[in-house]
Amino acid sequence: MKLKPLALTGNETAAYAMKQIDPDVVAAYPITPSTAIPQAFSQYYADGSVSTEFVPVESEHSAMSACVGAAAAGARAMTATSANGLALMWEILYIAASNRLPIVLEIVNRALSAPINIHCDHSDSMGARDSGWIQIYSENNQEVYENTIMSLRIAEHKDVLLPVMVCQDGFITSHAVENVYPLEDAEVKKFIGKKTPHYPLLNLDKPVTYGPLDLQDYYYEHKRQQVLAMENAKKVILEVGEEFGKITGKKYGFFEEYGTSGADVVILALNSVCGTAKHLIDEYKKKGKKIGLVKLRVFRPFPSEELAKLLSKFKAVAVLDRSISFGAFPPVYAETKAALQGTEKAPKLVSFVHGLGGRDTTLEQLETVYKRLFKILETGKVGKELNFIGVRE
Repeated sequence: MKLKPLALTGNETAAYAMKQIDPDVVAAYPITPSTAIPQAFSQYYADGSVSTEFVPVESEHSAMSACVGAAAAGARAMTATSANGLALMWEILYIAASNRLPIVLEIVNRALSAPINIHCDHSDSMGARDSGWIQIYSENNQEVYENTIMSLRIAEHKDVLLPVMVCQDGFITSHAVENVYPLEDAEVKKFIGKKTPHYPLLNLDKPVTYGPLDLQDYYYEHKRQQVLAMENAKKVILEVGEEFGKITGKKYGFFEEYGTSGADVVILALNSVCGTAKHLIDEYKKKGKKIGLVKLRVFRPFPSEELAKLLSKFKAVAVLDRSISFGAFPPVYAETKAALQGTEKAPKLVSFVHGLGGRDTTLEQLETVYKRLFKILETGKVGKELNFIGVRE
C-alpha cells in the first residue's frame, strides 16, 4: 500500500529508500551534487531510525573500500557519489564487481572535471560502464525511489551477485522537489527480504579468501563468470520488476515506450530529458502529429536483442547521449547501433549529444531533433551521423 505523497528532492528520495531498506553499513564521503544523500541518511542514523553502521570516511576511495569490506563480511552495504568522486572510486569499482559483492551505489550524475563543473551530464557513470556494475537510470524522483528498492533484490540474487548503480541527474532531479509516493516500511522490508550471505568472509566454519592473486590458471574463467552473471541479470531484472509491479501497479522493463503507437519516428534517451520529450510528444499529439519516445532504463546489462526488436517497428530513431566518447560514437548510440546490426528492418539511426555540463535541453531543441527525423524519412538519407544540439558553433 502506498502512503501519502512526500515532497522530496531526488537526493532525499534516495536517502528515504535507504532508510526503509536499513542496510547494515553505509560508508560515505560528500561530493556535490550527491552530498544530501549521506547528509539526510546521517540524520536518520542520528535519530535512531535505522540500525545501520554509518561510516564517514576521508575519501570516496575509502567509501567504496569500506563497502567492499562490509559486503565481503556478509553485510548489506550502500553508498552515494558523483563525478570525480566516482573517478576516485575507480580502482575499487572493479574490485567490487570482480568479487561479486552486491553493493548498491547511488550515482547523482555530474560532469567529470576538467574544467570543474558541478552540473549534470553522464560522463561519470558512462565512464564506468565497463566496470562490471549493473546500471539503472531514473527519469524522476519516484523512479529513484523504486529503482533503489529493486536494485537490492537484483544485486543479491544468487544468479547475479553483482553491484548496482542507481543513476539520477544531478540538480535536475537530485535537487528538484517532487511528490514521491513511498510504500510502507513493512512492505519494503518484506520485498527485499533478509540478506543471506553466500560466501561471508567471517564464517569461521567455512573460511574463504577474497581478492587473492589470480593468474593465468583461473583469471580468465572468473571473468567469464562475471559475463554470465551479467547475462543472468537481464532475466532477474525483469523478474524483480514484475514482482515489484504487483505492489505498485507499474511495469518495469528494460525500457518504457511513450507515444509510440502509430509513430514512425522516436527518440531513444535516458534520465530526466525523457520528461521533456514526453511533454513535447503530448503537444504534438494535440496537433494530430505522432512522435514517440523510448526511454532506456537499463544500460548495463545492455538489452541488445530486446531493443533491436522494439526499434525495428520504427522508421527513424534519434539516440540522445548526455556524454561523449572521445574518438568514437557516444555510448548509448554506439550500443544501439551495434544492437541493430543484422536486423532486417533496422530503422535509420542518428546520434545527438546534448546537455553536457548541465546545459539545458529545451523543448525547441528536441523539436529540431524530431524535425530532423522527419527529414530523414522524406529523403531516405541520414546525413551527418553525429550531431551536437544546444552548443555554440
